[in-house]
Amino acid sequence: MKKFAKVLLAVIVVLSIASFVMAADQPASAQAATAAGKATNESVQFFAFSALAAALGVGIGALGCGIGQGMATAKACEGVARQPEAMSKIQNVLILGLAMIESLTIYALVIGLILLFANPFKGLFIG
Repeated sequence: MKKFAKVLLAVIVVLSIASFVMAADQPASAQAATAAGKATNESVQFFAFSALAAALGVGIGALGCGIGQGMATAKACEGVARQPEAMSKIQNVLILGLAMIESLTIYALVIGLILLFANPFKGLFIG
C-alpha cells in the first residue's frame, strides 16, 4: 500500500508541475503562425493529446464494463445452477443490469467522440 501511495503522489506532483510548464507564453513566431491559421506545435499537441484522452477513456471504460459484465454473467449462471426454477427472474435482472453496464460504455464513447470532433476546450488552446 505504501508503494501505491508513493506512486500516486509522484503522479500528482508530475501532473501539477506539467500545468506550469504548459502555461508558458508562446514565442512571437508561434503567435504569427496562429494568426495566419497555420498549425503550430501547441495546436498539434492539443489534438494529439485529445485523441489520446479519447482512446484511453473509451478503452478504460470498455475494460471496466467488460469485467463487470463477465462477473454479472458468472453470478447469474451460479444462481441459475443453484435454483433453476428462478431462471426467468434471474435472466430479467441480468439483462437489465447488462443494459445499464453497457450504457456506461456508450457514455464513454460519446465523451470520446466529443473530445475528438466537438472539443469544448479548443478555444482555450487554439487562438
